[in-house]
Amino acid sequence: ARTRLWAIVPAAGTGRRMAAEAPKQYLRVAGAPILEHTLQRLLASADISGIVVAVDPNDHHVDSINSISDPRVSTTAGGAERADSVLAGLLALSAIAAPRDWVLVHDAARPCLPLKDLNQLIAEAREHDCGAILAQPIVDTIKQADDQGLVVTTLDRSQLWRAQTPQMFRLSELQAALNESLKRGDVITDEASAMERAGFPVRVVPGPACNLKITIPEDLNLAEFYLQALSRTD
Repeated sequence: ARTRLWAIVPAAGTGRRMAAEAPKQYLRVAGAPILEHTLQRLLASADISGIVVAVDPNDHHVDSINSISDPRVSTTAGGAERADSVLAGLLALSAIAAPRDWVLVHDAARPCLPLKDLNQLIAEAREHDCGAILAQPIVDTIKQADDQGLVVTTLDRSQLWRAQTPQMFRLSELQAALNESLKRGDVITDEASAMERAGFPVRVVPGPACNLKITIPEDLNLAEFYLQALSRTD
């Protein structure tokens, strides 16, 4: 039988860098909260059986998100760090999903994911039977500097990629890798880093520039531009 595919959206963060009243996933862009756009992008894939959104237990904004009432969407209490929220999502899924099922983890603040790129990621992970992430090749010249702000060296960018999400892995393998990383006290900035440390291969699938993560206020205008463009093409 074909393994099913699920998604987790860690959305328990407070978005400190945005300096806004509400957590950044609830800021409005192109007529809806960021999280609403993000969930719509995932719901566009008929391949996804269900989505778990990990939210802060005291979050009173989540009720304003229309997609939360979609039959494929459910919520669970997230944790202090991203990895805690993803693990909470995996725990919620393990009640209905099989250990070999696939899980996509996608940032709440990445609302401009084109369906064709999502489909490409899913296809490559399944075809190669291997974890995979969307990532963008780095085109800038990358400098490494010391503590004094002086350039030490220019890095070879030909093998450097900027990691995006979604990141797609087998449910049980991701759960084990995250638990292991937390036990060791690793800093986990994305799921792939935990999988890499656990010895699992991770493929990069070229992702689009529009799949940006909204982090600072200037990103909102760019996201608005991309969302308007996507509404005409997706």
